[in-house]
Amino acid sequence: MPGHKYKGYTNDGRPLKIAFDVDGDDTPHGQVPDGMLDAKPHYTGVGKGLCFISFGSGSSGNCAYLGTPRGGVLIDAGIREPVKYHRKKKNPERQDVPTLDQAIAELERNGVSRDMVKGILLTHAHQDHMRCLYPAVSACRCSVYCTMGVMAQMLQRCRISGRIQDHHVPIFKEIPFRVLDMEITAFETMHDVKSVGFSIEYEGERFVVATDMGVITERAAYYMSRANYLMIECNYDREMLVHGHYPQMLKDRVMGEKGHLDNKVAAQFVADHYHDGLHYVFLCHLSKDNNTEEIALTTMRQALEDRGLSTGDGSNAASQNSRDVQICALPRYNPSSWYVLA
Repeated sequence: MPGHKYKGYTNDGRPLKIAFDVDGDDTPHGQVPDGMLDAKPHYTGVGKGLCFISFGSGSSGNCAYLGTPRGGVLIDAGIREPVKYHRKKKNPERQDVPTLDQAIAELERNGVSRDMVKGILLTHAHQDHMRCLYPAVSACRCSVYCTMGVMAQMLQRCRISGRIQDHHVPIFKEIPFRVLDMEITAFETMHDVKSVGFSIEYEGERFVVATDMGVITERAAYYMSRANYLMIECNYDREMLVHGHYPQMLKDRVMGEKGHLDNKVAAQFVADHYHDGLHYVFLCHLSKDNNTEEIALTTMRQALEDRGLSTGDGSNAASQNSRDVQICALPRYNPSSWYVLA
């Protein structure tokens, strides 16, 4: 069981600048659709920037939405399928995360119609991240953005229709692409299957997704350290895992370089790479058996406070707004708050 912290962050290189446009509405990049200049914002919240919600985060299922006033993307699709897609007893549905229909209803409650969902960013081919991928693509009539390696593993290892390839837009690590008015860059993460994180930029603000990784590599650290909003895995508390009921083989897998991220590793990274532009840290993929929200939040807050930084709870209460950085744990089974980030 390795006792690593994270790999040294010494690479000052920059990502490749070969960009290609993938605008979900077929509008050439740089042009505004007719009527858009006069249209009112779609969101019920205040602001013209990024909005974010998580529908579930953990081994039972992972799915989130990030968007702008024009629309947005789902990040993974591991929630429950609608009833019409339910399989028979061979593959019972998880009952502890929302259904796709509930997620769409929650988006609509916040002013986001399903046709505003222009794509699904897929991090990797594990069921808790892609269980509902095909139904989500069909419901929103959108594209799937993932690397060729992730698509190949999904088709080889998972129960999914081969028709998903009809909706696939291949992406490449560290080559930016666009969905609507967001520039998105995938970067490699260390997991036991082909896996990526995402850096999503809109009007100079970066939302970075870094989940399901056993170690933070130099290239992952490059993108994570530039985030204004960081969604980082805090999967387990080491003491809970070591003394828990998992068999040793599974403990070794979770703690290995291609497993998951320890609370203390994530907290130390954020503390070491804090900058004035970091506004929110979202703790994601907390283990049901080897972690709690209280432990994960306390670990992250303590690491930042040891640096003399103040932390808020993301509630937008007046008493919290002056804090250096907001820290929020994403719920495992329920939708999070609706965050208007800018």
